[in-house]
Amino acid sequence: MPKKILKGTVVSDKPNKTLTVVVERKYQHPVLKKVIKAKKKYSVHDKDNKFKNGDKVTIVECKPYSKTKKFEVMGETK
Repeated sequence: MPKKILKGTVVSDKPNKTLTVVVERKYQHPVLKKVIKAKKKYSVHDKDNKFKNGDKVTIVECKPYSKTKKFEVMGETK
């Protein structure tokens, strides 16, 4: 099974080696046909503490680092 690759924005970098990234997606409601924006927060492993708030990053699924951290930073998105 392929790993998930998502793009999002860093909203918190306070914990050591951890980022909180918000990923936004748009989809159409099946009955109402209205376009809806949905947001989800992910805890992401950042081994070098390299990224700061507001950075656009690409994250990739990986082995669990903890109960909530199942993604790691792949790189910066332009």
